Amino acid sequence: MKNICVYCGSTPGKRTEYLESARTLAKELVRRDIGLVYGGASVGIMGEIADTVLASGGRVLGVIPQTLVDKEVSHHGLTELKVVSSMHERKAIMADAADGFIALPGGLGTIEELFEVLTWSQLGFHQKPCALLNVNNYYDHLALFLDHAVEEQFVKQPHREMLLVGTNPKQLLDSMAAYKPPHGDKWI
Repeated sequence: MKNICVYCGSTPGKRTEYLESARTLAKELVRRDIGLVYGGASVGIMGEIADTVLASGGRVLGVIPQTLVDKEVSHHGLTELKVVSSMHERKAIMADAADGFIALPGGLGTIEELFEVLTWSQLGFHQKPCALLNVNNYYDHLALFLDHAVEEQFVKQPHREMLLVGTNPKQLLDSMAAYKPPHGDKWI
């Protein structure tokens, strides 16, 4: 993997563990010579992971819509910053540039972005690993919901297993490197 897209909050969240996990993941990415692709902001967990990758000598591609640049939240010290016209363009560029996806704690945008690329994987549009870094049990209820969706036959078990979940960045990246997508004719 050359680049990992990280979806995460534009705020730091309530717990210090969220920022600490961003720093730990950032350092592990740099240690493995994996570039960071992210939403291009200078604030919250987004800013923290970008700053740590840069301070550790790594590469960072940020992709941000002009409307957010106008609100002065873009990061000006990145390896590369692409300013785009829409969120749709942002997400497409980020997905194309990444070899895998990780969601750190975040809000609606983080979850939406992760589920979009996970859905694309389910439909066979890509075969890249998708993962949750479950910091301080942040995503426990989401994982339980997905298990419930399998039980209620709205999600197939092989598709549920496509979403990797871990609490340790090193182990999660190892799982992503070993990821094998499900095979079969019926994706939906």
